[in-house]
This record gives sequence, structure tokens and C-alpha cells, in this order.
Amino acid sequence: MEAAHLINFRLLVWGIVIIPALSQGGLKTGFYSSSCPKAESIVRSTVEAHFNKNPTVAAGLLRLHFHDCFVQGCDGSILIAGASAEKTARPNSGLRGFEVVEDAKSQLESMCPGVVSCADILALAARDAVDLSGGPSWGVPTGRRDGRISSSAEASSLPSPLDPVPTQRQKFASKGLDDHDLVTLVGAHTIGQTDCLFFRYRLYNFTSTGNPDPSINQVFLAQLQSTCPKDGDGTKRVALDKDSQLKFDTSFFKNVRDGNGILESDQRLWGDPSTHRIVENYAGSIRGLLGLRFDFEFPKAMIKMSRIEVKTGTQGEIRKICSKFN
Repeated sequence: MEAAHLINFRLLVWGIVIIPALSQGGLKTGFYSSSCPKAESIVRSTVEAHFNKNPTVAAGLLRLHFHDCFVQGCDGSILIAGASAEKTARPNSGLRGFEVVEDAKSQLESMCPGVVSCADILALAARDAVDLSGGPSWGVPTGRRDGRISSSAEASSLPSPLDPVPTQRQKFASKGLDDHDLVTLVGAHTIGQTDCLFFRYRLYNFTSTGNPDPSINQVFLAQLQSTCPKDGDGTKRVALDKDSQLKFDTSFFKNVRDGNGILESDQRLWGDPSTHRIVENYAGSIRGLLGLRFDFEFPKAMIKMSRIEVKTGTQGEIRKICSKFN
């Protein structure tokens, strides 16, 4: 095999996407193999311990990494506490999993002080969360440094559940992600929940018409209206994937195809010609075969996202505590 082909080598074996340990924009798999050899296993065991107590934490960790990367790049800025910090912005309300990151960080600081960044812990924890939920695993390129800025004012770049596809496309494109990445990453909604508050308008007064969103499957609409009454408090939690909310699989795409998407931004992916084709491919009709394809494409999209505007080398810092700058 030629060297050029070796560099682009991608292999799916037993649910693990193998990425060569090459430097990619200052990141490489196995970055801590000498400086903190047990770093990845410590993160894994910490995520697993929390997951075993509450499997819904997996979706929380995945969302935490995503929200981190879309503001200031993947630099742990979402973890900073403070009145005007990034995590206080409205799009970040309901984020969870912070305690898992802090737990892993405290163990790593005991073993390898000042070595493993909070940004890398997030990237590793997101991978482990997917794997524990029955999804694929992959080699995570590491070597990120932690950022020194965390501002709620910058969170407007985050995708919103209200966004039409052109807005979603623009927000993803601004981070170097294309339509294929967009649909693939939104597939993370195969696990996780949302509040009635974020989609109830679709059930009763969509676009101020006084009627429900016509794209919602009628049988599903009745179920959602029962779960989320018009005058309820809006805090009831609803699975983003009605069929298997704790299993990382392709049923989310089947739901979008069938008009059973919860968030407007998810359901709209079926109505745009470009994103429609990608959803259709993942939803498929051959059980398992196309699920395998999603298991291959999702790690590639995650690795691409996890490189957004990373700080490496002497940039940023390695925080001692993830919630505050050194």
C-alpha cells in the first residue's frame, strides 16, 4: 500500500474506527501515551461509572462536547463557571455531565498533574458515551489545550431547534462542516431528551396558525399532545428518539423520515433535497447494513468536529480545575 493511501487509511473493525496515529493539525491519537499512559482508561472508567448509575448522562456528555466545539472551538470553554461564562447562555441551558468531567479531571490531576486538558477529557468522554450506548468507538486525536476565554455573548453561533435548514447549513459551514457532517452529527439525537418547552409550539400553534405543524405524523401528534399539554409547565422530558432513546442506532433517521422528529430543526432535514437524501440513506430499509454505514460515518464526523479551532502547542493552558482558568 502506498504511503499516501496509508495516510488516508480508514478501517471499521468490530465497531472500532481505526485512525492512524498521525499528527492532524497538532492533534494525534495516543498523544498522552508517554506523558500520562492511563489517561484514556481513566476517562473511560469514570464515564462508565456514571453511565452505570444513569445512562442518560451519555447524551449529556455528547451534547457538552458539541456545544464546546461550536463556541471558541473545542477548548473546554463550556466548562468554565461564572456569571457571564459560555455555559450561562440560553442555548446552553440544560447542559449536563459537568460532574463526570470534573471527576475524571481530579483523578488525572492526582496521577499526571498539569498534563491532560479538560478539552481532551470532553472529546474522550463523548466517544466513550457513544460506545457505552451501543454505538461505535474510534481513536480520538488528542493534544488540545484549554482556552482562556468563555463568554455567553459568543453562544449565538450554536444551532437552535428553531433553525431552518439553510440556517443550520450556514452555522455548520462556518465551522468547516458540510451537509453530510450536519445530518450525521444531528444523528446524535438517537440518544437524549428535550423539554416540551422546546417543541410544544409545533403541537398547537405552529407559525401562529393556531394549528399543529403539518409535518408531524398524526398518530405521534396525539401522543405528544398528551405528554405535553398546551398549558403544562413545559419541563416534562421527552425522548428525541421515540423508539430507543438509550441505544445509539439509526432509528432517529427512521423517525425523521416518518414524521416523528421531535425538534423542528430535525424534522426539517427531511424537507430539504440535500439533507433529505442523507437522512434517507441512513434510515434505509435493509436492517443493519445502513446502520453499519452510520456507525462508520459518525466517528469520521465527530473527529472532524473535534478539530474545530483547537488550541495546541503553547496556545491556551492546561487547567488544574475544569471549571476555572488557572
